Parts: sequence; C-alpha cells; structure tokens
Amino acid sequence: MINRRIGTTLRRFGWRDSVVAYTGYGSEQRLRVLARVILAPRGATGLATTREEVWASRRGWRNFVSVPAVNRAVQVSVGGHVTDALTDRDGYVDLAVTRHGLAPGWHRVEITTGDSAPAEAPVLVIGQEVRFGIISDIDDTIITSYLPRLLIAAYNSFVLTESARVPVAGMAAMYAALLRQHPGSPLIYLSTGAWGTQPFLERFIGRHGYPSGPMLLTDWGPTNTGWFRSGPAHKRAALASLARDFPHIKWLLVGDDGQHDPGLYAEFAARFPHNVAGIAIRELPSVEQVLAHGTPSQLSLIAARTPAGIFEVRAPDGYSLLPQVRDGLDACPPADRAADAVA
Repeated sequence: MINRRIGTTLRRFGWRDSVVAYTGYGSEQRLRVLARVILAPRGATGLATTREEVWASRRGWRNFVSVPAVNRAVQVSVGGHVTDALTDRDGYVDLAVTRHGLAPGWHRVEITTGDSAPAEAPVLVIGQEVRFGIISDIDDTIITSYLPRLLIAAYNSFVLTESARVPVAGMAAMYAALLRQHPGSPLIYLSTGAWGTQPFLERFIGRHGYPSGPMLLTDWGPTNTGWFRSGPAHKRAALASLARDFPHIKWLLVGDDGQHDPGLYAEFAARFPHNVAGIAIRELPSVEQVLAHGTPSQLSLIAARTPAGIFEVRAPDGYSLLPQVRDGLDACPPADRAADAVA
C-alpha cells in the first residue's frame, strides 16, 4: 500500500517505469524469467541504457531505496512470443514461460512495460542431456568477507563496490576446471543475499574469472508471515525447486562451514539423493569463523551428516578442494548415476 501511494505521487512528477532484468534459467520445457520494475525520473539513464550501464555507477545503498512499480503489467518476449505478467508488491516478476522453443544454451529475452524502454535479460536453457551441474553459495564461498556475519550483508550491499571485494583463492579456477570437464553443465549461484546486489555480484564474478550463471537471491524486508525473511528457508526451497525442474542432473553443492550450508546440503542430499553428486565445503580459517559466528570452532560439525554413498570433501580453498572433488566424482561418476535415476 505504501509503495503504491509513493509510486502514484512520483508518477505525477513524471517518473516512469524502468526494468531491471536478472539472469533467468530453465529447461527445454519451462523457462524462468526474473526481473524487477522500479520507478525512475523521466530522462534518467535507466530508461534508455542497458542494465550494466544503469547500475555500474551506483553504490549498493542506492539499489535499496528504489521505488518499486507495484502491480504493473509486464510483457516478456521469448522467441517471438509475448507473455503477460504482473509485478508483485515489491515490483518483482518471476514468470514461468512454457513451450518457449529455445534450444539449449544462452539466449536473451526482452522485458518491458507500456511505460518503459525494453530491457534484455540473459537466460540459460539447460538441455535434457545434461547430467552434471554446480550449485554455489556466494558469501564466504567465492567472496571472502572478513566481517561479522551480522554486518556482512549491510556493509557489502550498502557500501562496497565489487572492486573492493576479495575472491576466495582457487574457487574460480575450480569451477572453470570442472565445467571444462563437463561441457554444457550449468553453474547456479544460490545465496541469501538481496536481489539489489545482483548487478555488483555479476561484475565481481566477471572481474575475477568466475563462470557466468543464474543467481537465486532473495528480497529483504517483511513477508506476509514475519518481519524478516529466512535465509535457510530460501535456500531449502530453491534447492528443492532445482531438483524438481532438473531431475536428470546431479549437482555438486559448494558452500562454506561458517553457518548453515553443510546442514542444508546434507538435508537436501538425504531428501534428493539422486540429485546430488557430492558436497564441497570451504573451511573458514579461525579468524573468519570467529567473525562469522563468534567462536573459532566449526558449528557445522554438529550439523546433519551427509548420507552414505554421497561424498563430502572439505578444504580451505578451491585449489585444495579441486583434487578431492575430482576423486569423488571419479569414484561415482555423476553422469552414470543421474542416467540411472532418470531411467
């Protein structure tokens, strides 16, 4: 209601829709298109330039004071076919497009409202023959934070640009090596970070040589059931959705031992054993453990154990994780196991 009233007032002063397109993904049967519609002053760069140009000069805090365009009609053009959608109360669009006709690989779809310039969103179509993929956490897994966990999200989102973030050693090289070994396999970044940080994270990934991939983030703020959103619940739901959407894929789950990843991944492996190739956990050094949860010990050691038959490896960086992951995959090839599961 508040966003709607603010939006109505700003439109009287000439503000118009601006589409922020996120990276989508899907199968050959169903495509997920993600975007947000916000309000911007008429003539602002957001109405006439690409997403990268729109957000490149903006520090994180500016992304969280944007005014969402609530309940706006959106047109999504995929392969020449237009599908209509409505934004939610925070301006987001999460649209499933069926029978899209796109071949496996990267494509671009067009998103617009009747009051905005078109925005192009990259989408990854994952082929039915793909048997392996990687799901990666972000904070403390590919990015070293060196901040108390309660301050990480706020500081990284509101203050830093991607040039000030520090990559975790060897993780980009590990992902690149595994994807070379499994051509055509997807890498999906799953985080409790807010959607407003995605443009910065994409540039960080590009700057430090990480493979491109869709991101599954969340939105901050209250929900219909509480004042704050649950990070573990977001990850749990996203993992289950990927298992349902891609029953033929076995995922390598990559996270860190600072908080919930080991327990969530073990829980997912117990629930969907045919969709898990293995688990790789980055071990935080003592300093980072203290900053993450106030103790130098690994809280994850008391988490649920990985089910028998699914390997779990741990190491402080990607260089040490890679040979262990390769050994685990060689011992139980994901392609063979996934094919058996689908059959």
